[in-house]
Amino acid sequence: MSASVGAVAPAFSRSVVSSFTSMALSAEAPPFHPRGVDAPQPDSLSEAEKQFSRCAAKLRSLREDSGQLREELNQLFDQLLSENYNRSCELPITIRPEVTPCPPAHASGLVPLNQEHLVVKFCQLVHHLLNQLKVIMDEQTLDVLVNYTANAMKQCSTWTHSDVLLALSTVVYGNGSQCHQLISDLLCDDGVIMQYSSPSQPNIELRHVALTCMANICLRIPGQPPLDDQYRGVCFQLFLKTLHSPKPPNTDDLFYCMVVQAALKGLQFCLSGGKWKFGAGEELGSVLAALKRLMFQGAPGLSVEWPAVLYPAPLSQYEALSPPKPAEPLKTSDTSVETGKASGKKKRKSKGKGKKTQTEESRAEDGEEEEKEEVSELPRGRRNGGRDDGEALPKPCRVRQLALHCMLAVVKSVEKRSLYGYWSSFIPDSPAGGPPSLTLLTIILKDSSPKVRLCALQVLSAILDGSRHFLAAAEDTASPRTSYTPFSFLLAAAIRELHRGLSLALLAETSSQTLTQVIKCLAFLVANAPYHRLRPGLLSLLWKQIRPYVRHRDVTVRGAVLRLYGAIVTAQAPLPEVQLLLQQPESLSSGSSSGIVTPQEPALSWRNRNGASSPENSSPWLLKLCVSLVTHPREEQSDSEGAGGGPALEPSQVRLEALQVLSHLVRGYFPLAQSSLNEIGQLSTRCLGEMDPSIQLHSAKLLEEFGAGIIQQYRAENNVPESSRIPVNQVVAFWSDVLSGPLNAALQNEQHPTLQASACDTLASILPQAFAQLPDKTQLMCITVLLGLTYVENYLVKTAAVRALGVYILFPCLREDVMFVADTANIILAALDDRFTNVRAKAAWSLGNLTDTLIINMENLGGDFQEELSDMLLLKMLQAANRAAADRDKVKCNAVRALGNLLHFLRQGQMTRSVFQRPLEDAVRALVKTVQSEATMKVRWNACYALGNAFRNSALPLETAPWSEDAFSALCHVVTSCKNFKVRIKSAAALAVPAQRSCYGDTKRFSCVWRSLATALENSEDAVNFLEYRYSACLRHTLSGALLHLLSLSELQDMPGLSAALAGEEGRGVREHLIKYLTVEEEEGKTDEAGEERNSGEENNGPQQRRVQLQQTVVRLKSLKAEEEGGAEEKEAVVRFLEDLLRIFTSYVLKKGP
Repeated sequence: MSASVGAVAPAFSRSVVSSFTSMALSAEAPPFHPRGVDAPQPDSLSEAEKQFSRCAAKLRSLREDSGQLREELNQLFDQLLSENYNRSCELPITIRPEVTPCPPAHASGLVPLNQEHLVVKFCQLVHHLLNQLKVIMDEQTLDVLVNYTANAMKQCSTWTHSDVLLALSTVVYGNGSQCHQLISDLLCDDGVIMQYSSPSQPNIELRHVALTCMANICLRIPGQPPLDDQYRGVCFQLFLKTLHSPKPPNTDDLFYCMVVQAALKGLQFCLSGGKWKFGAGEELGSVLAALKRLMFQGAPGLSVEWPAVLYPAPLSQYEALSPPKPAEPLKTSDTSVETGKASGKKKRKSKGKGKKTQTEESRAEDGEEEEKEEVSELPRGRRNGGRDDGEALPKPCRVRQLALHCMLAVVKSVEKRSLYGYWSSFIPDSPAGGPPSLTLLTIILKDSSPKVRLCALQVLSAILDGSRHFLAAAEDTASPRTSYTPFSFLLAAAIRELHRGLSLALLAETSSQTLTQVIKCLAFLVANAPYHRLRPGLLSLLWKQIRPYVRHRDVTVRGAVLRLYGAIVTAQAPLPEVQLLLQQPESLSSGSSSGIVTPQEPALSWRNRNGASSPENSSPWLLKLCVSLVTHPREEQSDSEGAGGGPALEPSQVRLEALQVLSHLVRGYFPLAQSSLNEIGQLSTRCLGEMDPSIQLHSAKLLEEFGAGIIQQYRAENNVPESSRIPVNQVVAFWSDVLSGPLNAALQNEQHPTLQASACDTLASILPQAFAQLPDKTQLMCITVLLGLTYVENYLVKTAAVRALGVYILFPCLREDVMFVADTANIILAALDDRFTNVRAKAAWSLGNLTDTLIINMENLGGDFQEELSDMLLLKMLQAANRAAADRDKVKCNAVRALGNLLHFLRQGQMTRSVFQRPLEDAVRALVKTVQSEATMKVRWNACYALGNAFRNSALPLETAPWSEDAFSALCHVVTSCKNFKVRIKSAAALAVPAQRSCYGDTKRFSCVWRSLATALENSEDAVNFLEYRYSACLRHTLSGALLHLLSLSELQDMPGLSAALAGEEGRGVREHLIKYLTVEEEEGKTDEAGEERNSGEENNGPQQRRVQLQQTVVRLKSLKAEEEGGAEEKEAVVRFLEDLLRIFTSYVLKKGP
């Protein structure tokens, strides 16, 4: 039995044969993959391989009826077990596939279960062959060995079970899902594994082997089905129970660590590759509590009362340190703060990276500086003496590492929202005040093993990844309250403490691999923290601190630093703090001590210090750095990099990261990057001409971002002064150089469709004004290439080409060309029938743009353009849009937009033709169905806008068409009941579009529209979702305008209903809202989204225009001749209501004055 345990764990130092050194079956062991028949064979077999072949051949020749069977089996087993093949051969042993499956399967039939000594040796041989030699095991061998070991567990004595379980654990490694019957027997309540792995099992060695076997059953190899949830749950509960069970008395710490390791591996295997399925509440808290305790296993001088369960809470809950014994303080430096402080300062003086500045010292408050020095300096000496070889990790270190691996599996399997309540247990929120809490930062800063620190950083990165919505509540710009600490301030404190701890780790870390993970973890933090809601200074310190690592000798570190810079320039861009950092002179950005700007100093102190500001046209330091990394040879090259004879560029990984940083910089801080127009063009042209497709791809994306930045400058709504824009002639020269370079080759590179698609996006980012001034042949080349690429089979290329044509169709120099419009329309119609959803979605978007062009041309060119465009093409577009309106939401949202434009564009003569009547009716009904559907709000918003757009066509028979009633009914329903206020706004705007009273139909329909608008106005503050309140003012403004529009069109037959509505309680509410509507200068509380809605077709009338309209309405109503006396009274009631409004408005204007 002792031999078998030694086979599982080398730490026992025991084996059957002295020359046999067994291998541990660990979680890191690779799965068993068969060696191919055509694998390269060595020229000659080694002596060990020859011996194995001879023994295997002799073993296969043995028969059950042999007289000397037992002696021969003993001898063969000893020979096969005696050779350590891993040490006898320099090359991996290559065993012929036709040989390897036979020995285990054949020998199992020769060893009877009543010969228990032979059974033990056979089980050791199975473990030896499968674990050390990676012998092939096909399905037949798996079945044979599983059945043999299962029968041995039932029939053999207890002393053999350790070796049998050892063999079984090797056999089922990654094959648990294929052994259904065995698992049901072993994992039942009275199963052998359940009994041996129970915490009550007195034999610690047998318990360890049983847990290892159970863990291997739970392991899932990619490509295989997972273990059944029922059995995974059973194993999960046992592993968790093992982790919470105390160490048995009189048990060696080494043996107990091995049991814990087996349980941790099993728990990790249960959680890997799927979502959390083991219950909520205390189940998760129990796992987290056990893992947190084991993260600090073996930490010196630690005396903590660990809880059995962690409960979600916003504050740290349990980690109160027990009063430490005088002889065993938590850390040696804790006993004397002054001693640690002095030694820390001396060390910092001797090492440049760790040198403290006056900036950081000035931020110390109430002992915070002592905490920094204590944490940052103590581990540095320990780390230099730590062992980096993972296999030689001490057992407590190995336990901590496995606990962190398991924690990483928990973070990946549990929903992010469920983990937020446990943040305070793993992430500190205060640097000072009482004993330090035990968190992941404690491990990162103080653990002696770089591998353990690396695992802790990986866990912290996984926690931070995707936490943007949670951290968005953090804020500390306001003064802290003294009565209580708000949750937003706690989150902000946690972010600051993470910055502080990771910055200390950055300075103290000596392992390149762990240093890379520190920088990656900082990138995750920067990408998710809301710096616009925090006091400035965090990014400034980080910016200068990571600057020296840009030239680190390790390529992965350099790449990680660039990724961090990319996260900084992406975070809530443009961020004022980052903008100032980018504007600093290069000498200050490098982090020299004379030029460091503290968060407490004025942001422009470096300008005052140098006596002059940075030139406006100078490029940011980061941009120059990235350009040099992409184009210039490395300053310091290793022997391998300089072996080619010439100066070598940076590795591809670094150059790609630099190009991505440039793209982020251009996207977020274009005003600072626009002065580098020529440098960006030359860099992109050079990279497009290289052979590496990844470099070409990212340079094309950089061009696209730069082009998009130029377009944003020229958008009217951005209000960029002309003096701050790049002149059009420079833009023309820029694109002329780019289009005459290697971009054309990238467009035709069929071997790399992603590059082709990115090049199409680059063509779509040309400024329309600049495109018009390009040479005719260049314009023709762009159009011809895009038209041709729409016929490519690859959906990525086709999608990008169709989208680019959708951009070009809006260019003023192209949209009036009927032939180009027709060609583009035919391409889009063909793409709408594509089998890929993404292609159809972009085709629908381009069709929407195309129909926008039709409306613009109709308004600018009149009926001439309408007559020039083919009726058959219009009919095809209408039919295609109807089909697309029944597609998925991502296609439908733009298809309904196109339908609204087409219904607006159609002429009277086309609507009367029979071929148009059915598609026209289908189009309106498709819009009505979409408005009433449960589609996404964007789709319904577009459908409401489309109906309003259709109502603008005076030729549309709203008063007689059978579908008109359905259209108004759908809009009235949405305006009163939709939860989304933006949809209500568009439906109200659509109801106010018809310009004639006859369009609203009879009195019943007109009254229905009025009641719906009045009800919606009364309920305009009843929002189910709090986020909708920001649109409530815009909704009231639109509804009030729609009601006044109905009053301006009302006739005598409408007066009874209107007078009754205005006389009651409803009338008083309407009156108050209309007064606000008339007197307000602008749409109160209006958002950018609402502004886009109004600009898309709604009028923006000021108070004076509304006054004139109201006066005209009063005059028109007074002129109406009532046929009956009753009608005259009702008309007079409505007129008095309007005159009252007019009088109040006039007095308001007089009171306000000019």
